[in-house]
Amino acid sequence: MIYRALTLALTLAGLALSPQTATAQGGPLRIVIDEGVIEPMPFAVPDFVAETPAAAQLARDISRVIAADLVGTGLFREIPAQAFISRPTSFDSPVQYADWKAINAQALISGAVSVAGNGQITVKFRLLDVFAQAPLGEGLQFGGPQQNWRRVAHKVADQVYARITGEGGYFDSRVVFVSETGPKDKRLKRLAIMDYDGANLQFLTDSASIVLAPRFSPTGDRVLYTSYEGGTPRIYLLDVASVARRPLAGQPGTMTFAPRFTPDGRGAIYSLEQGGNTDIYRVDLGGGQPQRLTNAPSIETAPSYSPDGRSIVFESDRSGTQQLYIMPAGGGEPRRISFGEGRYSTPVWSPRGDLIAFTKQNKGRFHIGVMRTDGSEERLLTASFLDEGPSWSPNGRVIMFTRETAGASGSAALYTVDVSGRNLKAVPVQGGASDPAWSPLLP
Repeated sequence: MIYRALTLALTLAGLALSPQTATAQGGPLRIVIDEGVIEPMPFAVPDFVAETPAAAQLARDISRVIAADLVGTGLFREIPAQAFISRPTSFDSPVQYADWKAINAQALISGAVSVAGNGQITVKFRLLDVFAQAPLGEGLQFGGPQQNWRRVAHKVADQVYARITGEGGYFDSRVVFVSETGPKDKRLKRLAIMDYDGANLQFLTDSASIVLAPRFSPTGDRVLYTSYEGGTPRIYLLDVASVARRPLAGQPGTMTFAPRFTPDGRGAIYSLEQGGNTDIYRVDLGGGQPQRLTNAPSIETAPSYSPDGRSIVFESDRSGTQQLYIMPAGGGEPRRISFGEGRYSTPVWSPRGDLIAFTKQNKGRFHIGVMRTDGSEERLLTASFLDEGPSWSPNGRVIMFTRETAGASGSAALYTVDVSGRNLKAVPVQGGASDPAWSPLLP
């Protein structure tokens, strides 16, 4: 399969297995899903209990964010509150499993929220297997400043997702992207950052110059991007917290672009154009001379490291058209991995290390696709007038990309799609948006 088997700890609706099977085996039912289309799991999230008066609205809001995170994956289906027979009145009250089973809830998420006098919130929760009538793992609690309540909700959702699927979560993460305003022929572009779901939007640069291709560091605290503020493309390093920035050391008379961090975060890989020739270079962010990694009379660009740092995938037209190649991290003879019809670009290595996402142009259409690292099992996930620039979620399950509509009034927007090709949807962002880069999970 294109993606590794998805193991669920709860039964899925429509599968011919019963809760008695789980009880007989002495533990929660585990089902291996190895197909791209599954029946979403029905779950219930009653409003969390407010344990202090100041927590009443927060308890409702946190419950709603958790539910939205899970439903947004396409793997879960929320049972509406009007169907509930009973509701928790306190975090420690007995669970009426029969009431939840009667409305076909297979997972139940219950929790409580409190707000201390210093503005710190505490959220505790349990994930319950309704059929087995038992918790899935120990209950947990998270806390933080009240203004960070959405992050706390995302952390709870990540734990629920991980316990049910066996995969890491991706909700407590951010996306840096290019915010676009104005008509198509005179767009103003600036860097912006937001939560993965479009909330908490902040701008990192002004719109005085064109910016392109922001990329997060492995720790999510810095961003590399390309700016045209001097008239030619040049790479800048930006600190997310302070918004302080500095240009990457360059060479006079050159253009630098398409940067990415090394897996350890101490260096950068990028393209450098000089005298009509474009090659890939690496440089330490602490200083030193750049190291040239390719040396060919062709355009080599869009490099991306493998998670272990041993290899680099990039695009090159050395064969006559844009294709994908892999070479050792220190340079050396590359090997071509793309052999389908059309042109390939913007390759990005999955955090899992097993897949490479890419943009493909063929017969007047653009696609986001994935392939194995040897070029096998190519699969196209999308198709439109213009889809480009994939970026992986922290767990390697979802891809975010840019989709642009045709025509003089066309605009760019951000979309996500599951690695299986399911659950295509727009990311809610005000105005135009392009060039997304997904952060790792936040600390």
